[in-house]
Amino acid sequence: MGKKVFVDLSHPFFGDMPLWPYFSKPEIAPMHSMAKGGVLTQTIKCTMHTGTHADAPRHVMERMFDGSRALYTHELPVDAYCGDAVCLDVRVDRWKLIMPEDLEEAVARAGMKLSEIEGMVLCLNTGMHRKFDDSKEYYHYSLGCGIEAGKWFHKHKVKVVALDQQALDHPLHTSMGNNGTCMKLPGYTGKSICDEYIEQFGEEAYAEFDRELYIKVHGKAKYDEKFGELEAIGCPGTWEPCHKYMLGNGIVGVENLGGDLDKVKGKRFRFFALPIRWHLGDGSMVRCVAEIDEDELVPAEERIYKYGAM
Repeated sequence: MGKKVFVDLSHPFFGDMPLWPYFSKPEIAPMHSMAKGGVLTQTIKCTMHTGTHADAPRHVMERMFDGSRALYTHELPVDAYCGDAVCLDVRVDRWKLIMPEDLEEAVARAGMKLSEIEGMVLCLNTGMHRKFDDSKEYYHYSLGCGIEAGKWFHKHKVKVVALDQQALDHPLHTSMGNNGTCMKLPGYTGKSICDEYIEQFGEEAYAEFDRELYIKVHGKAKYDEKFGELEAIGCPGTWEPCHKYMLGNGIVGVENLGGDLDKVKGKRFRFFALPIRWHLGDGSMVRCVAEIDEDELVPAEERIYKYGAM
């Protein structure tokens, strides 16, 4: 047994960092400088969902599935985002949904049984963290989760899900597509990413992300069977269903996991992510770390960030 070491699983924070498409860049300004005042102090203005961060249920919903008001950050236990963890090697093609079978294969690759993940933190290593950049490739064309994955996490009673992607949900389940504020952002072809997805995978595949089209293609009964629990608490089913199914059932989430995630791929460790103690908070930037025996580390190159001024 080697000594315990900490591995950083967070992306660096700075003024020109990559951000979700409708967020403003962080504003970082000095109040005092060494030359003028003999001290350095700075102010920061940004959304708390910048870079590596944790979501509170209130971020995406008004009510939990038990009917109670959705919880704010300060109402979650101090260790809500900490615990025994495993980093799953999830292998899914570009822009596809992560399905239960993908997660089960990843659990098997980690040498674990499904019964062992109850109460654990699942860190998903899909490779998207290596693409973290101010780019359409990272935000628009990410693979991601949906309602099936959300239900799978709940079924297996995991404590936390931390993903190396732009959000807990596939980008077309978010406002980047035809949900929420329905931005229908342009992709590389200039067409909306909704139209691009249909051209690449077909209308039936795209219907998973579009309430009206799903009902048109599959019928209202099928829609209610899949998304009805969300609709019953006032949530449009195709708008961030994994977020809501997880958070509404008490499973919290971390987005934009990064740093040296490859050094713990397939391994078990202790995971720590502590949000600030923010009363009525909707989420918080967090520093995610893995505590692991140094003999268990996976050989991997140190993460080098090459965007912006890095």
